[in-house]
Amino acid sequence: MEYTTGLLQGLLNFSMYFGLGVVFLLAFKAIYIRVTPHDEWSLIKDQQNTAASIALGGAVVGFAIAVSGVVKNSLSVTDFAVWAFVALIAQLVAFAIVRFVFMPKIVSRIEGGEVSAGIVVASVSIAIGCLNAACMTY
Repeated sequence: MEYTTGLLQGLLNFSMYFGLGVVFLLAFKAIYIRVTPHDEWSLIKDQQNTAASIALGGAVVGFAIAVSGVVKNSLSVTDFAVWAFVALIAQLVAFAIVRFVFMPKIVSRIEGGEVSAGIVVASVSIAIGCLNAACMTY
């Protein structure tokens, strides 16, 4: 009986963390495409813009990497939610730094379909996600 109870508790924990992780991932995507000055979703769907697709894909993957680190190290669902929010903010700040410090014309370059610009944004996003995941151990 204890074995079954343990399995059910594990399934419940998995469901809570996985479900909340998916919610945070969807929220991140929705916030990210509203915060960036270009509409990645429109560029991807309507114009088949590869640069926007790479940039958005990298941002989502970077955030997912950070959230996976949060899941591994969180002490509770509340702890998970707080640190996932921190990861979300870090990803947005990373884009802002690229946009305002390193490549001020990144937005127009992505809108123009310049793949190298999309790769830069994706690479920075994934790097920040990896750093986030590593730093969220305690």
